Amino acid sequence: MVKIEVLGTGCAKCRRLAKNVESAINDLGIDAEVVKVDDITEIMDRGVMLTPALAVDGELKVSGRVADVREIKEILHGAD
Repeated sequence: MVKIEVLGTGCAKCRRLAKNVESAINDLGIDAEVVKVDDITEIMDRGVMLTPALAVDGELKVSGRVADVREIKEILHGAD
């Protein structure tokens, strides 16, 4: 199972990234756990200064922008 983390404080961009992640997971049909990390201290401890951010299996993949569904699918393609 792939662990996907959406890091952000709940702003509109963070919610859009979370929605795109869900769409990508559904399109790919992969088994994934999606966790929303909204604690600013934890986000900063991971070295993220700009949200939203996306981490897959603990590895930061995107920071400071909303990845579209296509990009997320490409990131996840090799992660499952």
